[in-house]
Amino acid sequence: MGIKSYKPYTPSRRTATGSTFSEITKKKPEKSLTAPRKEKAGRDAWGHISIRQRGGGVKRRYRIVDWRRDKAGVVATVAAIEYDPNRAARLALLSYEDGDKRYILAPDGLAVGAKVVASDAVEPHVGNCMSLGRIPLGMSVHCLELVPGRGAKVVRTAGSAATVMSKDAGWVTLRMPSGEERKFLANCRATVGVVGNGEAEGVMLGKAGRKRWKGVRPTVRGVAMNPVDHPMGGGEGRTSGGGPAVSPWGKLAKGGKTRKPRKASDRVILKRRK
Repeated sequence: MGIKSYKPYTPSRRTATGSTFSEITKKKPEKSLTAPRKEKAGRDAWGHISIRQRGGGVKRRYRIVDWRRDKAGVVATVAAIEYDPNRAARLALLSYEDGDKRYILAPDGLAVGAKVVASDAVEPHVGNCMSLGRIPLGMSVHCLELVPGRGAKVVRTAGSAATVMSKDAGWVTLRMPSGEERKFLANCRATVGVVGNGEAEGVMLGKAGRKRWKGVRPTVRGVAMNPVDHPMGGGEGRTSGGGPAVSPWGKLAKGGKTRKPRKASDRVILKRRK
């Protein structure tokens, strides 16, 4: 992928950049691997707003991604690299020898025509899925399972990868993209390689409208509100609040730790993230 700029025929176009989509080989998605995606606009099951500043956005269908990679030992050929409107990473369409088709996240360097397989009896090449215990030290992996057999849960965004650090007594230590070092069970599976489209973070939206297309509504500062609407609102003239930054419900918004003090995963975290 590359980043392109635009001719500045409007002020917003001057700073906006976008993807060249040069790696995309198939424009329309595989219809059997898509599903409707209902926009909730930040509402929970009771219709209450649980996430503010959400709503609108363009209509899009969900792409069903194979997080489990459970077709063990069946060789698949990369049929196409596709765009996914629901995530920053690209998708690779796999065509298996038995005729089945599935989507996976496209790793960096995986091209159309490449062969991939999910098995512990193969070499750790880009796109292959295997147990962490079978992956050599120093290798980059993504789409990690937290519990064996439950599918990939972490390291799934564009450009991300974890590094295999050490192995000991059925556990494998990895350095996560955040800098955190934690242990995984050796029979948890991961995909070899780095998630592709790492340049996605360099795209500049350029205008508020592109944010609205993504379903994100404007955010109003608390100090700009009235006292009835926000704890930091009101005051004679302009003010920075006068007190600590808080949420609309009075909860401290800066510096407070949000992780539970006694969480089950504490025992597998060796070094906290940066």
